[in-house]
Amino acid sequence: MRTCTRTLLAVLALAGLALQPAGAQDKRPLTFVEAIEIPSVQDPQISPDGRQIVFVMDQADWKANRRVQHLYRIGADGTGQVQLTFGERGESSPRWSPDGRHIAFLARRDSDQHNQIYLLPADGGEARRVTTHPTAPGSLSWSPDGSAIYFVAADALSPEAREKRRLQDDVYAFEEDNFEQRHLWATDLDGKTRAITSGRDFSVLDYTVSMDGKRVAMMRAPSPLLEHGRFAEVWVMDLDGQNAVRLTTNEIRESNPQLSPDGSQVLFTADANAQFESYHNDKIFLVPAAGGPARVATPSAASYEVENATWSKDGRSIYFTANHGVHNQVMRLDPATGQSTALTTGDHMISSWSYADAAGAFVFTRSGADRPSEVYLLGADGGTARRVTAVHDALVNRVKVARQERITWKGKDGQTVEGLLFYPVDYSPGQRYPLVVWTHGGPAASDKFNFSSEAQVYAGRNIAVLKPNYRGSTGYGDAFLRDMVKGYFKNAHLDVLLGADAVIAMGVADPDRLLKTGWSAGGHMTNKIITFTDRFKAAVSGAGAANWISMYAQSDHRAFRTPWFGGTPWQQNAPIDLYWDHSPLKDAWKVRTPTLFLVGEADPRVPMPQSVEMYRALKYNGVTTRLGIAPREGHGWQELRHKLHELNARMDWLVTHGLKGTYTWEQVPGDNGAPRPTTTASQ
Repeated sequence: MRTCTRTLLAVLALAGLALQPAGAQDKRPLTFVEAIEIPSVQDPQISPDGRQIVFVMDQADWKANRRVQHLYRIGADGTGQVQLTFGERGESSPRWSPDGRHIAFLARRDSDQHNQIYLLPADGGEARRVTTHPTAPGSLSWSPDGSAIYFVAADALSPEAREKRRLQDDVYAFEEDNFEQRHLWATDLDGKTRAITSGRDFSVLDYTVSMDGKRVAMMRAPSPLLEHGRFAEVWVMDLDGQNAVRLTTNEIRESNPQLSPDGSQVLFTADANAQFESYHNDKIFLVPAAGGPARVATPSAASYEVENATWSKDGRSIYFTANHGVHNQVMRLDPATGQSTALTTGDHMISSWSYADAAGAFVFTRSGADRPSEVYLLGADGGTARRVTAVHDALVNRVKVARQERITWKGKDGQTVEGLLFYPVDYSPGQRYPLVVWTHGGPAASDKFNFSSEAQVYAGRNIAVLKPNYRGSTGYGDAFLRDMVKGYFKNAHLDVLLGADAVIAMGVADPDRLLKTGWSAGGHMTNKIITFTDRFKAAVSGAGAANWISMYAQSDHRAFRTPWFGGTPWQQNAPIDLYWDHSPLKDAWKVRTPTLFLVGEADPRVPMPQSVEMYRALKYNGVTTRLGIAPREGHGWQELRHKLHELNARMDWLVTHGLKGTYTWEQVPGDNGAPRPTTTASQ
């Protein structure tokens, strides 16, 4: 390991020389089409010897109307980047073999009905299919000796079920017959598979093979349905399927279970406190592998949210990423003392993080205010992370990038609240600009420093953007997160409004040109804001809740909504008044703000009827409104034409109704015909 670490440090030193930015050029604002076409760099994996990195990069394919992923390899010094795969349907989930000679990945090729596991020589060449599994494998990992690849897959339909489907005799019992359980499998390199778990009474949601390759830690739930995630528990078992032991019993969804190197305890994360009460910032827990009480390992005074975690090879440390609000960091925890130390600093967002002990390195993607995500390497002792890829050099040298700044203000009760302010790209001190207040989803999440391409487009039109981390956001301690318990809109909406006031007080925002938008929980917030004030001249609500009572039953997820309102709507003495008092629909009669609603027709999280309820209320009351519905789309719009429509429609609505201007819709590259009317959104 010492040799690999020295090699990595030398490689990192070279990377700093290899990736100098190109010379400055004339720059112009980013467009929505360009924003959609920005490649997304994901899932970097470092080779066991620390010399190579394989990663996934996806790009917009307008003809296919979707993003297509391929695998790339690059030297850890930032040289020799090559594309490894070229399949029409794309590839994902690359995983190095322990000897570094092969890369396993997922792809659907030729006659495949769904993804299968493929194997590619690490130095390039033709990939060969390993599995012909009846359902799609996922969650790949290698056995430590390289003889097997583990995966999770849904059970295959029985012959009787297939025949019924063929005959369309396919009535099913809701949340009983409309899913198949998911189980853990192993395949050798010749495609011979064996089931490690089986049965109709549980699904494997997550798993990690022990470092010695003899046991596995996993999460089992009654079904793969999101609603049943809170009943998932941590188990350990031998890799032959024997000696299964259940380690937790609660109604908290645990994640990321991992056996310690000596096999004595299991690490997992959960959004709970020490008493396993729900709805807290995620923490690291440890539980004896033989059974016994679990304990919180992270410091009791820590305000951060744990995102991902893993053991060091010697078991003396736990590495993890922690959400600190507007940034996240790589950290190290001493499980014996409970002390944690930050290994990185800076204003950035770290994603796709993993630790490779054999290479003595962390590898991850990082986005900052001035650049979309690239692959970075960091030594095990921390320090300065080195950028490996240069995917976005041309973009950042071509585009005017908005200045991004952390700002703070006081909530109504004196609580400090922070957010991110994107300045107009041609900002001139003393001049006031329109301000879009953009609230994040979750709400148990936070906006962090990152390139945020859509906000960049607004900044390019000299519109400021505020992204507030309002009460209910993660990364600020449990009390801040739990402010929504027994009342969703106690301080959250006030935090947002006071954030807008703070930008006005800075002399940046024009109080007469305020605009509001957000998606999911950001849509909930938008729906609330327009019922609370008419200060915003126009609003766009994406997949927002209108009626918490109907939403509770319609959605596929209720775990957070129960603490928000102190019970279910259908229990005896149900807190119906609290549900209704916090429902935007209750006060829809107050709305005067022109509002556009957008939602996916197949959204399971915040189903379409929620947007229909708000739209019909505003329409009935004579408020300028429109509802845009995207067929086939779920909670986030994925088809490229739908995504461009969303971006165009939002900008059009805010500019037309809020700023009394005009906006010309951007067209799909290659489409013929005249541009869309500038007033489409208002017709």
